[in-house]
Amino acid sequence: MMRISNTSDLTDISDYLVQAIEGANKLTGASARFGECVVRGHARRQPVWALLAKACEEIIKADFVEL
Repeated sequence: MMRISNTSDLTDISDYLVQAIEGANKLTGASARFGECVVRGHARRQPVWALLAKACEEIIKADFVEL
């Protein structure tokens, strides 16, 4: 699950907090985990898919903590 929250009072160029939770994966033995990151300087007039792509790109690089 991913949550994306605007932290810039909805300005035209905004920053977003991205939080992600992954469930445990019995197939790989991975534990459930949580990570977060920030997307900075996103132009809000772009399609939502552009923000989602940036959020995915940043969360892949995030440090995750096991739950």
